[in-house]
Amino acid sequence: MNAARGETELVIGGQARRLCLTLGALAEIEAAFGCVRISDLEARMRALSAADLMIVLAALLRGGGEAETAGQLGAQQMAPGAAARAVAEAFRLGLAG
Repeated sequence: MNAARGETELVIGGQARRLCLTLGALAEIEAAFGCVRISDLEARMRALSAADLMIVLAALLRGGGEAETAGQLGAQQMAPGAAARAVAEAFRLGLAG
């Protein structure tokens, strides 16, 4: 993983997968949640449902080059707490620069 690029990882289905908050992933998440401003997205991210977490994870996986895994996310095994932590880390790294 390349933290300088905002990459982090999450074990999904027994394999480490790369998550990355790219500009494309950020735009995808904003569109999925109907957010007009970053501040709207920040508020939404503080109260994610499980379905919301899956949407965000899929976008971050696609940003990390893991499109196939993103498309099969619902059928994969992963720890919910680890997923939430990985999302938070991807945003922390992606917005730090």
